[in-house]
Amino acid sequence: MKQFAAFTKKEILEQLRTGRLLILIIIFCLFGIMNPVIAKMTPWMMEMMSEQLAESGMAITTVDVDALTSWVQFFKNMPMALIVFLILFSGIFTTEYQKGTLINVVTKGLKRWKIFVSKESVMMIIWTLGCLTCYGITFGYNAYFWDNSVVHNVFFSAVCFYLFGLWLISVLGLASVFCNSAGSVMLALGAAFGASYLLGLFPAVKEYVPSYLLQAPNLLTGNVDVGDYLWSVLILLALIVMQSIFSVVVFNKKNL
Repeated sequence: MKQFAAFTKKEILEQLRTGRLLILIIIFCLFGIMNPVIAKMTPWMMEMMSEQLAESGMAITTVDVDALTSWVQFFKNMPMALIVFLILFSGIFTTEYQKGTLINVVTKGLKRWKIFVSKESVMMIIWTLGCLTCYGITFGYNAYFWDNSVVHNVFFSAVCFYLFGLWLISVLGLASVFCNSAGSVMLALGAAFGASYLLGLFPAVKEYVPSYLLQAPNLLTGNVDVGDYLWSVLILLALIVMQSIFSVVVFNKKNL
């Protein structure tokens, strides 16, 4: 465990040194602040546009905003934060392959599975902290300006998106044991998401694919039952575990 802890510490310091961690902290904090700010500015923006729209024959009525408006914005912004996260970490393995730095730590006795688990764990920890930061800032501002109690199942909806992010991180790890470039890893991520999205178009299976969790914001109005998403959550958790195990098996045999 000392080797694992030491390598994990080294990975965290690497994220600090390269600036990835700082960039992500800024992005998650920025989105956390933007969600209520955009909601607060919506009536003003609509008023500014009212004259132009009136000339086109469109009339704008009074726009009322509340915590729901801000939380809807939260779920619009989080996918962008996830994309940036995946781009920044797409080379976490492949860069090491190209530089040959993993050969040194392996020859010194560090087990390969510890390398893989350490890197994937660091990504998941940073993703967790980022989601908590963005959620916490948005929740705090919404409580100050409005009332979060008017929104239903907001925490569960956020957890659904968080889990979807964990699934893509596990896909990133799996792709990284096969691919030797960050571009190839991103293509694999796009293919995995595309396959999940296309399967979700079929009513018979849509509730069992990972991308179904992206519809969790429908829970905010209270018109959808939480139970509708439980199968998707369970299957996604099983996929994360299986993908991670398979990734370790392949990584143990990979030519570094």
